[in-house]
Amino acid sequence: MGESGEHETAEPPPDRGTPEAEHARLAAIVDAWAAAIVANDAERIAGFMAEEWVIVSESGITDREAFLGYVRSGDLTHSAMEAVTPPRVRVHGDTATATARITNTAHYGGQRFDADEWTTDVFVRRDGHWRCVLSHITPAAPSAGS
Repeated sequence: MGESGEHETAEPPPDRGTPEAEHARLAAIVDAWAAAIVANDAERIAGFMAEEWVIVSESGITDREAFLGYVRSGDLTHSAMEAVTPPRVRVHGDTATATARITNTAHYGGQRFDADEWTTDVFVRRDGHWRCVLSHITPAAPSAGS
């Protein structure tokens, strides 16, 4: 954690020079966040989230503190998280979306879950830093022939 009290992330320094630079920056943030999740490091994970972050899944809405509490307690762990597709990043001023197909292996309450999901994260830029305010996951349909 930095001396300012903010969580350190692997976020590259701000560069608003080109749309390509912002897309690359957000793609790097998404990758670093996935690495924090696989490390099961609640403080690193929190560094990517805005205070009002929520995740929407088939079980409903889970807020930031509940999600981080599951990680801190060890009830929720991840051992793998891989992008199946590169993220589709779109920047609209100080708001951005990143959508990708992700596979992951999680353990919740002692049970293993393997997921193949489409994820969309909504980011806002505050004080020069991108923070996620919303994550939405949707199970991916099986490929044709499966």
